[in-house]
Amino acid sequence: MTSDFSEEKRRAATWFRQLRDEIVAAFEGLEDSHAEGPLSEAAPGRFEVSETKRTSDDGSDAGGGLMSVMRGGRVFEKVGVNVSEVYGTLGEAAQKAMAARGVPGMETDPSFWASGISLVAHMQNPHCPAVHMNTRMFWTPGAWWFGGGSDLNPCIEYDEDTAHFHATQKAHLDPHGADIYPWLKDWADEYFYIPHRHRARGVGGIFMDDRNSGDWEADFALTQDIGRAFLPAFVPLIEKRRVQDWDEADKDTQLIHRGLYAEYNLVYDRGTKFGLATGHDANAVLMSLPPLAKWV
Repeated sequence: MTSDFSEEKRRAATWFRQLRDEIVAAFEGLEDSHAEGPLSEAAPGRFEVSETKRTSDDGSDAGGGLMSVMRGGRVFEKVGVNVSEVYGTLGEAAQKAMAARGVPGMETDPSFWASGISLVAHMQNPHCPAVHMNTRMFWTPGAWWFGGGSDLNPCIEYDEDTAHFHATQKAHLDPHGADIYPWLKDWADEYFYIPHRHRARGVGGIFMDDRNSGDWEADFALTQDIGRAFLPAFVPLIEKRRVQDWDEADKDTQLIHRGLYAEYNLVYDRGTKFGLATGHDANAVLMSLPPLAKWV
């Protein structure tokens, strides 16, 4: 293992890009295969892909990534799948936040490198659940760690869908230890909670942050399986629900629930705060917000 983690960084960034490619292909496949039910007569949606750039305070290159967004599809109303690899020096506020979290050496050397994938999907059909997924690696001269997870956000809940989503994640995480899935499930329940609404954002999932067991290979393998669990956990739910009819009351329920999602991401989400604080492309950071939402 190299002292600057150059090989580990390369492997992690490559994996996040590969996962992005698999998900984009699967989502466009859902658009193509939607042959019956609401909006099946519309044209299938396609991702628009653009590069994102980050610059340091002195104007030098500080990394970037790819922003892939599909709008107005017949299955997906708006979905973003972003990957990034950024580096440089943390600003004062971000440096203090990292130091407060106990990152070794952050008080004296605020250099960092980070890479990850971030996904949020908002669906046309109110019976289809919205979903969020991300995995990431963060490195500083004094530490490294992984984070991420995925959680389901239905506006109309189906117990069997929730059970499938969680069971699939458990099956992918169990090889890493019987205690891992329940630990990350509880963590997600705590993290994806909206204090001012006194309720969860959705029906949960898995979440971890600051994962450094001391074994980089083991932690990277766990992070990969969090990513691998996503498509088999989510896609079957969409294939089942996208054919259901909906009415205006269903759509109203969906728009109100999206308000919860927007509130959480703007007020509490750590990734949103970090992305904006470190100067990453604001459109990429805020792509998680729904295209339409409603408050009562």
